[in-house]
Amino acid sequence: MNSNAPSSSSGGAGSTDSSAPRRNSKRPKYSRFTQQELPACKPILTPKWVVSAFMLVSIVFIPIGVASLFASRDVVEIVDRYDTECIPQANRTEKVKYIQTTENNSCTRILKVPKHMSKPIYVYYQLDNFYQNHRRYVKSRSDEQLKSPKYEDEISACKPEYETKNGSAIVPCGLIAWSLFNDTYSFTLNNQNLTVNKKGISWKSDRDHKFGKNVYPKNFQKGALIGGASLDPNISLSEQEDLIVWMRTAALPTFRKLYGKIEHDLNENDEINVIVGNYYNTYSFNGKKKLVLSTTTWLGGKNDFLGIAYLTVGGLCLFLALAFTIVYLIKPRRLGDPSYLSWNRNPGGH
Repeated sequence: MNSNAPSSSSGGAGSTDSSAPRRNSKRPKYSRFTQQELPACKPILTPKWVVSAFMLVSIVFIPIGVASLFASRDVVEIVDRYDTECIPQANRTEKVKYIQTTENNSCTRILKVPKHMSKPIYVYYQLDNFYQNHRRYVKSRSDEQLKSPKYEDEISACKPEYETKNGSAIVPCGLIAWSLFNDTYSFTLNNQNLTVNKKGISWKSDRDHKFGKNVYPKNFQKGALIGGASLDPNISLSEQEDLIVWMRTAALPTFRKLYGKIEHDLNENDEINVIVGNYYNTYSFNGKKKLVLSTTTWLGGKNDFLGIAYLTVGGLCLFLALAFTIVYLIKPRRLGDPSYLSWNRNPGGH
């Protein structure tokens, strides 16, 4: 036997050793999705398509903007700022002291109706420079306590208005409830009282799901410092709609909240006598208080922003459509013309 003959187990070029480890490939599994080979719409934005799209947007947006603006202008609104006028002239240099020490802070305001106002007429109070969106203020409440009496002692998030001096829980607790708005308004027209309907002024979802029907106020406004309105301990929180409206905090420092509805038509030039109970202290933070009477339309209350926004976008699209049309007519170019490529426009690279 020739000892120099090659062994059958040697690693020659033609050998196939099944025991050698295979090399794992990192190539991903092929699919038309990962390789982006699925059928797709790849529109080519020709000048006609671009001009048509801008024209379509302008045709849709401009009429909507005009209709929204006219609807907003149809709203009749009366706004009366009374925070300064309800302070006697002699006490206007010490407004905070006056509002904190005087018990009878009522004053009479006369509102003249500029146009016919159809019922229902919504009564709002407006506060300026009141930051309900402050982080500590927003967090100072207990949603569990508001929903069920078994969570009456869930007051850890309500600091600093969470318990009395003897350790009893306050219901409802927190700064939001403690600072409940407490100015009052009564209206008379031709020596007849105008009833303000305060039912149904809050969100139904809030009444049904956020405020319990068997949760009643306890120890509310019993401390040394009174923040705002008191609550009737014999009425459940789900029926105290002034509180429910106030507890839905506003996102901006100037906001309106619904006080009630007047179910009576008001004619042009009618004079409404309003007796304002001026009790809420906005003077310590330079806030403003306003009484607002307003009608509504299919769009809601008075708000010109939506109409102006639609008109602005529609007008801009119309301008761009006209501009592109003029450019296309004056200086047209063939679609996909390679002469406009940079390397074709400057063959020498300069």
